[in-house]
Amino acid sequence: MTYQSIAIRNDLNTLPQLPGWVTSGRGETPETVALRSGVALTVLDQLVSDPGYGVPVKLLATRLALSAATATSKLEGRLAREADIRDAYHLTPPGEARGPDGDLLRFWREAVRLRLNGPGEIADLIGPDRAEDVACWLDAGQDRARTHGPLAGCVSVLRAVLDADDRAERVACLLSDIVLARALNWKTMLPVTAQRLTKAALRDLTAEGQGAELAVQVRILESIEETIRLARDLTRRAEALRAVASKLRAKGSDAAVDLFLTEDAVAPASMLSPRIRGTSIPMTSRAARRFCDRLVELGVAQELTGRSTFRLYGIAP
Repeated sequence: MTYQSIAIRNDLNTLPQLPGWVTSGRGETPETVALRSGVALTVLDQLVSDPGYGVPVKLLATRLALSAATATSKLEGRLAREADIRDAYHLTPPGEARGPDGDLLRFWREAVRLRLNGPGEIADLIGPDRAEDVACWLDAGQDRARTHGPLAGCVSVLRAVLDADDRAERVACLLSDIVLARALNWKTMLPVTAQRLTKAALRDLTAEGQGAELAVQVRILESIEETIRLARDLTRRAEALRAVASKLRAKGSDAAVDLFLTEDAVAPASMLSPRIRGTSIPMTSRAARRFCDRLVELGVAQELTGRSTFRLYGIAP
């Protein structure tokens, strides 16, 4: 297979984007948040639902999974750095315990692969002992989303989960993201809820403090707006990678490029060698390192760790 630029309907500079008035500062009211969220969700839905725009949705999802892991680490009181979480997941040898940081990223990476209408998969991820509660929480959140809008549905399920267990932040954020994805009929869940939440905002929400629900909606809306910017940026980066793919001569380069278009971080030693992940194509460890270094030379990839060993690579900014 030879790569060519995707036939994107619009120039990258004219991809759907937020109007300036949506992101301009103003006093927040239920009416302004409802209007802004409607516009923002429409733009994000266009970007992720229409393949003609060329958004690398799987890459977007894995990038958001890492951000969600970092955010929920803070909500859970561990304050792990993004780089440490990424290392714990990608660099732990097979069969060894990843620790709480690596397990947290595993949770969110599995979340973005969920079949959204598969209650069994959701229960398996969260824990089968909560299956009945999860079904009730999701039903109530979806009902609220239908009558009061998607963000109201997200807040409803956040409150319900945390009322039952105030230490279940990752579960609450996950179910909020599922409510949002179902409201928009997405095939892939995008972890947006956790990104800008704080422990204080969630405490106020469960205490039913004045303005707490609106404050949480605003934080989720800000995350949605940031996700739109990220989706547009990743589309630009992906197009640059596709444009230089034809210059790559290494055996299996097409499959390796595909990996960069789906994974936020690529470990040459385990994901490209001895076989390119998801394929039967062999690649030596030396060839894997040379391939990644070649992408860096071409300006379409970057080394993420700053280390001379145990390196990770990702699509360039």
